[in-house]
Amino acid sequence: MSLAIITGSTGLVGSESVNFFHDKGFDVIGIDNNLRKFFFGDSGSTNWIKSKLLKRNKRFKNYSIDIRNHNALDKIFKKYSKSISIIIHCAAQPSHDYGKNFPFLDFNINATGTLNLLELTKKYCSNSPFIFMSTNKVYGDNPNKLKLFEKKTRWELKKNDKNFRGIKENFPIDNAIHSFFGVSKTYADLIVQEYGKNVGLKTVCFRGGCITGPNHSGASLHGFLSFLVRSSLEKKQYNLIGYKGKQVRDNLHSNDLVNCFWQFYKKPTYGEIYNIGGGRFSNCSIIEALNYVEDFTKIKIKRKIFKNSRVGDHIWYISDISKFKKHYPKWKQKYNTKKIIEELIEYQK
Repeated sequence: MSLAIITGSTGLVGSESVNFFHDKGFDVIGIDNNLRKFFFGDSGSTNWIKSKLLKRNKRFKNYSIDIRNHNALDKIFKKYSKSISIIIHCAAQPSHDYGKNFPFLDFNINATGTLNLLELTKKYCSNSPFIFMSTNKVYGDNPNKLKLFEKKTRWELKKNDKNFRGIKENFPIDNAIHSFFGVSKTYADLIVQEYGKNVGLKTVCFRGGCITGPNHSGASLHGFLSFLVRSSLEKKQYNLIGYKGKQVRDNLHSNDLVNCFWQFYKKPTYGEIYNIGGGRFSNCSIIEALNYVEDFTKIKIKRKIFKNSRVGDHIWYISDISKFKKHYPKWKQKYNTKKIIEELIEYQK
């Protein structure tokens, strides 16, 4: 029986991966110790997802292991080494603000934790594809230097701009403010590439835009669409931090993302990188998301705009996903932003 090891297994992408690969016939080992609750409080806890996963998936087992703990991870990889067919690494410290306040913790989770997993993959299952959930924050605030102009509800590029279709993988990562979170994830991204190009593992980095879906335990510091919808339904004030709330995000449903993982698993390469997000097919500004929730629910949302932006935050970010689509033409997006928001609303009612 093939076995998938999934870190961050009770988070958004991890839980989607658990269900998907279990349904494909895999045994699934999850590694997740619910540090989201430690980072973000009770609202960030993923225990509710773990309960659902254990109930739904008979061949799923979750280990409460911290990815910083090399010895504990070694025991798992050694135990299942002959069966491991794929490693999907989603565990992370995901917040800009938290990373700045706790830089050692942030780096040790995002960077050292990733290195631990790569070394164990090399040691026990070197032929198995290693999928890493990276981030668009590897580009720092360089996207903010584009020739953006202000519209009524969003910042935007002119249609003749070379980046209008989105940010490509060769976009510069240097001479930028990344945030501490962005730096730790950039190290992890680069070392995953290195184990592909230098060591010969079948590795890939998916540099995600805003990944979302109903399994997201959104918090004010992370998971904007999920948190926005929940705040709106609970009739709480929503804070728009910087850029007049017109900053643009592309939104990719976690199920569409995990289908990318499946495509890579079937035809892996070495040390590859892909920008992955909603692209021009699925994007919105914060204000546009709020407006749509108001229109759909008929709930008036109280808003407060803060002038100062978060460090490393993007004014405009849309992923150019043409490289992945060229390499894996069978992959198709199913969810646009409106469909994602409507699902979140129905799920959280």
